[in-house]
Amino acid sequence: MKRLAVLAILVSFAPASAFANACPAHMAEIDQAMASASLSEEDMAKVRELRALGEEQHNAGDHAASMATLGEAKALLGL
Repeated sequence: MKRLAVLAILVSFAPASAFANACPAHMAEIDQAMASASLSEEDMAKVRELRALGEEQHNAGDHAASMATLGEAKALLGL
């Protein structure tokens, strides 16, 4: 019974750690795409804002919000 409880606890933390590891990869992808993106200045400013907010959320430990925010930035970039 103890093994099952420990396993359940470990599995519950797996998704959070998966999000945590994915955020930096998405930020790097956004950074790379911004270098060659042909967006209006307004859209590029929005991408920069979303990218910065996503990093803040990631650093604060809110990885689900970070992934959503970074996803918005990627959508603006057409990724």
